[in-house]
Amino acid sequence: MKIAMGSDHAGFKLKGEIKRYLEENNYEIIDCGTDSEERCDYPDFGHKVGKTVSSKEADFGIVICGSGIGISIACNKVKGIRAALCSEPLSAKLSRNHNNCNVLAMGARLIGLDMAKEVVHTFLNSDFEGGRHIGRVNKIEEDI
Repeated sequence: MKIAMGSDHAGFKLKGEIKRYLEENNYEIIDCGTDSEERCDYPDFGHKVGKTVSSKEADFGIVICGSGIGISIACNKVKGIRAALCSEPLSAKLSRNHNNCNVLAMGARLIGLDMAKEVVHTFLNSDFEGGRHIGRVNKIEEDI
């Protein structure tokens, strides 16, 4: 499975730790940046991850900034992306089960490494339930 990852400067360290964790568990990583803790703008990396996932170059995306809010908003601007900001496993599971989310967002200043690993594991190992949720996900995709 291929995972696109991106972060701004605030999420750089956590991105590196999660990338290492995923590689140790045989995931292929597409690193969309950033490559340092030098100040940068989260929308650039949220958009890159979103485009990588929406074009099917990656199966899922993981984005990280200080709070996770800004980069998730940026990701969600890309057509076909459903990014969810999750800070514990239940929201990660439900984002997949009910919303068929394809990008996980986390806040590096708000989550510890062990919890982040648990959230990532849950997100990547949960499936979309379909059924009554299909119509709702389709409505999200509609232009209004």
